[in-house]
Parts: sequence; structure tokens; C-alpha cells
Amino acid sequence: MALARTWSVALFGVAGVPVEIEADVGVGTVKTQLLGLPDAALHESKDRVKAAVRNSGHDWPSQRVTLGLSPATLPKNGSGYDLAIACVVLAAAKTIPGERLADTVLLGELALDGRVRAVRGVLPALLAAKRAGLTEAVVPADVLREASLVEGMTVHGADTLLDVLAWLAGDRTLHHTTPPALAPPPDGPDLADVIGQPEARWALEVAAAGGHHILLTGPPGTGKTMLAQRLAGLLPPLSQEEALGVTAVHSIAGLLTQEAPLVTTPPFVSLHHSTSTVALIGGGTGMAKPGAMSRAHRGVLFLDETRDGLSALGPRQSTGAGRSTPGNRRSGQLWGLLRAPFLDLLRAHAQAPTVGRCGVDRPRR
Repeated sequence: MALARTWSVALFGVAGVPVEIEADVGVGTVKTQLLGLPDAALHESKDRVKAAVRNSGHDWPSQRVTLGLSPATLPKNGSGYDLAIACVVLAAAKTIPGERLADTVLLGELALDGRVRAVRGVLPALLAAKRAGLTEAVVPADVLREASLVEGMTVHGADTLLDVLAWLAGDRTLHHTTPPALAPPPDGPDLADVIGQPEARWALEVAAAGGHHILLTGPPGTGKTMLAQRLAGLLPPLSQEEALGVTAVHSIAGLLTQEAPLVTTPPFVSLHHSTSTVALIGGGTGMAKPGAMSRAHRGVLFLDETRDGLSALGPRQSTGAGRSTPGNRRSGQLWGLLRAPFLDLLRAHAQAPTVGRCGVDRPRR
């Protein structure tokens, strides 16, 4: 009987939980058993990993293989455990040395030919691993720049399973990179471009300075959308810590690219009035995908001509809290011209913030 262990990470929203993966290779019926509440995608990894191991020039153990993912009561989902499973099984079978695995985090999906494919959520996963005291990780080479944002961890990028096995044996080095620096914010829509609209401009400045929500009302063509698009430009650039938090949300959503692995400016997310509740607040089975509210974390969520969106945002928008993903955002809502009595009702019962009116006189009270 032989035993080996390594680490991976389970994601819930943008929170990560380190998962210890153990492999036992021993006598018994030849089969591979996966324990620890795996979902369907993780169950399928057994056949995917076997093919990747064989196509990388190694044999899968012809014995009973038992894989335990701990904490056992924590649901596991996704294909990001493939690389860890392949390495820990080969270490338990004494095909490769297992000493280095015990303190290393492995993330990545395996193709049938052994290529290591990128997975979503690498940044929040490694942040969770770092908090747990782990200091070394192997990730797909395609997301190495994103992974390098985690300070205090030695991160390696791998192209194939064969590269990782050779690295574990001490015969090869893997890819490294330097963390991308905070770039100067790009030029975007500027409030200086707006001619006139002094009241609405002042309301935007107050909302940006104090972190308030804002409701813009007025007839069509008075510049409500133009003004709302310039709200994000009034916000200060993100600090390093804030940028990591926003980037973690975008990593889970799969919005990062190799060219821009770090979000450095407050995001601006615009929604149409026909947007569904799921698209607004996020969700889904397995790895929940952040909705527009979460993607606008530390930025601006713009709800265009919306009424139903208020109920999805929750009874008190001022809390800035989300259940599964961050929710520190400013909401810019744009409605058509409303009657004065309805505005009064909105102020009294819906706790509406400061209202900027575009191109029309204030209603009498």
C-alpha cells in the first residue's frame, strides 16, 4: 500500500477553500474511486486523467486507487483538480517522487493528450492557498500572469503534464513571470466633455465622492446616459488591494486576458431593462458565475430604464454587501420622466438617494 497527498482549492463565489487530495494505491479490485462529494465534471476527471497520464508516457496503476478530497463534507466541482489528481496518483504509485507535492498547490484541467488547460478563478484560489500557509503552486501557463499577482507565493506555469512530472522529479524547470504592475488608468469618458447640466454634474460629483447611489430622471435625449457613463471616471484609481479584489471577481467570471490580467480601474457595468435577475445577481450550478452586481464591485452598476432591478438589488442598497460575491458599488439608475408624486413616494419608501434631474425643472412640492 502507498499513500501520497497534495493540494488544490475549491471555490465558492470568490472565496476559496484549500482541498487536500490524498491517493491510496493498494490491493483489491482494479478501479478508481473518488471520495469527497465530487460533482459530475469531477467524476468524469477519472477517465480524462487516465488518458492524459497514458498519453504522457506513464502507466495508470493496475490496482485499486482511492482518492480522497478533504474536507469530505465540502462539495467539489469543476475540472481544476485534474492536474493534482494525476500527480498524486503517480506519486502514490512510486512513479514520481512525492516529497515536493505535499506542500504544493496544483490547479489545471488536463486534455486527453496531457496538455494543461486554463481554469477560471486561479487568483482567488491562490489567495486562499496563501492564507492557509501554502507557498508554492503550479498553474496552467496561460494564466501564469494572473497567478503571479499573489505576493509571497512561488508560482510555476506548466504547458503539459509531462513538464510537471519532470519538474517534480527535479529534471526540468517550469515557466516563471513577474507580476504585472499597476498601469496608468486609460483615458475614458470624462465629465469635462459635458456642456451644461450643472445640477446633474454636481449630483454625480457628490455620488462619486461619498459613495452614494444616484437616480437620474428626465425626458429622452437630455443626456442621462452620457452623464452616467462618466461616473466611473470620477472615481479614484484602484489601490493594489482593491485591484486584486476586483480582479478576483473578473477571474471567476472568466473575463481576464493574458494581455490584461489585472483590473486597475473602477469597472463600469451597463445593463438593459430586459436583463434577467440571474444576469443581475449571478448564480448557477457548480461554480457560481458572478452577475453584473458583482462585476461592478468597486465601480459603477448602471441600470438603464429599469424598475424591476430595484427588487433584485435588495431592500437596502446602502449596505454594499453581496451574499456570495463582493458588492461594493455605486448604482446609477436611469428612468424616464417620472411624476412628482411617484418621486415623493420613492424617496419616502424606497430610500432613494440624491436625485439629479436632467433637462427639466424640479417638480413642485
